Amino acid sequence: MPRNQFQRMIFALITVVITVHAYVFYSLYVIHGGMFMSLTGESSVLAAINKMGGVPVLGTPVPIWAVVLIEFVLAYTLENLLGSPLSFKFACKNFDPRTTHPVHFETAIISATVAIMCPAMSFIAAFLYYNYGAGFNMWTLLADWLKLVCFNFPFAFFTQLFFIQPFVRTVFKAIFAKDIKARSNSEKQQEKEPVTA
Repeated sequence: MPRNQFQRMIFALITVVITVHAYVFYSLYVIHGGMFMSLTGESSVLAAINKMGGVPVLGTPVPIWAVVLIEFVLAYTLENLLGSPLSFKFACKNFDPRTTHPVHFETAIISATVAIMCPAMSFIAAFLYYNYGAGFNMWTLLADWLKLVCFNFPFAFFTQLFFIQPFVRTVFKAIFAKDIKARSNSEKQQEKEPVTA
């Protein structure tokens, strides 16, 4: 798929834009929605968040758009510095990209990315959304982190494997169609040329 740093950054950008919106919705509505409604007595998650003055980030209520922006910056940075390079290395340790079917190799990369990014982003979320009003305790933070990993990992794995990554790859192919076609033609031309020793 991506063949240079610019393409990798665009690929990561598309992935993170979709993923962050999905995870913020999942976190606010599925994981914490019931708690927000019980704390405020509201009948909907959005009304509960509005009544609280926003989502508590580092103990300070912020609007949902700010949560999306914060998570986007953190996830995009982490994906480019850690997730993408390490997932490719992990996949190459177990599969040879030259001989492995592309679907299998891409699945290995997706699985490795989820295995890296899910615990990392869950730890960041546990730290950001910690209940600082009750005082800070490292064991509570670790327990919250493990709870978030248990909630997030199945969601991350299945959405990335079956929905997000296939969609991102389709969008990426549309954006870089000329480059992909030129690369394909170049590879076909090389195959036709006789090998001289």
